[in-house]
Amino acid sequence: MAEGDQGPARQFSAWDPTRAETIATSLAKLPGACLPILHALQEEFGDIHKDAIPIVAEVLNLSRAEIVGVVNFYHDFRQEPAGQHVVRVCRGEACQSMGSDALVEHLTTSLSAGIGETSADGAVSLAAAYCLGNCALSPALMVDGKLHGRVTPERATRLLASSK
Repeated sequence: MAEGDQGPARQFSAWDPTRAETIATSLAKLPGACLPILHALQEEFGDIHKDAIPIVAEVLNLSRAEIVGVVNFYHDFRQEPAGQHVVRVCRGEACQSMGSDALVEHLTTSLSAGIGETSADGAVSLAAAYCLGNCALSPALMVDGKLHGRVTPERATRLLASSK
């Protein structure tokens, strides 16, 4: 399950810089601590708050630009809260060859939100994944961390309706 995709029942803490610093400090000694810290912050708060960047930079003795670069490089990190439901559409080669482009087009039209965006009502965040490991059952998508294969646009609509 991808970070932050626990589904609608997950409640996140309100942003708290003291708590963020405690989390960052507690993980600072891990090898490659930047990623574990960012994952822990997103798990706690639901996204990487803009004020977390200087905290992580200070704890790890890195520049703010380095932390922003990591956050922007990895697609799993969000800088805004996710919708009530998170839908990740596989954009890997196998899924593309089996129709994920039509799936993305259908979802972006029906949600009025593009990849990396949340629907206006805050119900669904749409994200790309570059392999969900379900190539034999392409195209694949994940709804709130649950993997689905052989998804047609019509089935995607049903999956979203049943998750609400």
